[in-house]
Amino acid sequence: MFNLLKTAVLMAAITALFMTIGQLLGGQTGMMIALVVALGMNVFSYWFSDKMVLRMYNAQEVTEQTAPQFYRMVAELAAKAELPMPKVYLINEDAPNAFATGRNPSHAAVAATTGILRVLSERELRGVMAHELAHVKHRDILISTISATMAGAIGMLANFGMMFGGRDSEGRPVNPIVSILVMLLAPLAASLIQMAISRAREFEADRGGAEISGDPAALASALQKIHRIARGIPLEAAEAHPETAQMMIMNPLSGGGLKGLFSTHPSTEERVERLMVLARGAR
Repeated sequence: MFNLLKTAVLMAAITALFMTIGQLLGGQTGMMIALVVALGMNVFSYWFSDKMVLRMYNAQEVTEQTAPQFYRMVAELAAKAELPMPKVYLINEDAPNAFATGRNPSHAAVAATTGILRVLSERELRGVMAHELAHVKHRDILISTISATMAGAIGMLANFGMMFGGRDSEGRPVNPIVSILVMLLAPLAASLIQMAISRAREFEADRGGAEISGDPAALASALQKIHRIARGIPLEAAEAHPETAQMMIMNPLSGGGLKGLFSTHPSTEERVERLMVLARGAR
């Protein structure tokens, strides 16, 4: 419940930031132009991103005949989550990782690397795939698309301001110092909020995945193992397409320290700690 509330608050914050900056830099007209352009770009992404990302990773669809154990596992978890059966894909990569995509539960796909199937136990793999199905159930692709739309529109407004100078809602020039500060800081603030939304959704997918699998400790163990192994094995497709890294169960490009503010995923330690609290409560 806390992560749902946090997501709602952050979504309201990025919307309010967009409205405020729109009024400061572009007035009503500039704000609407930026929103329409960003919305158009992200609607296209929302409808076609699943096919695009699966192609980027050269993911191969599998069936009950070609990957019986893995396919049946996903089918069992989807039924338990009361979801339509998603398409199931394998990616020929040594790096252990997995992701979900698709615009809604009826058009969903889950994918895992061959590396993750090799290094995780059956219990751990169940936890990972339950996490991905939780993303599908929570419609996180839609949430991330909306937040990306707002962040993209804010970035466009900043670019408009740089090119044409800031104008308020009545067409009057904005104080140049205020305008410069807004143009520099607004995209940064939007990115921070967008990343915070993504981290909140990961926590919620961990909780939802633990409920679907009924085994929070297995997911916690899987996250620890993926974190330890993935640091030494690059996910080549993610390095070539860093914009897709946020989809993974663990961001292969994330870093610590200040970079954590811009990470799409929470720290593994905090995720494991929360899952173990759930595991102790389930006993």
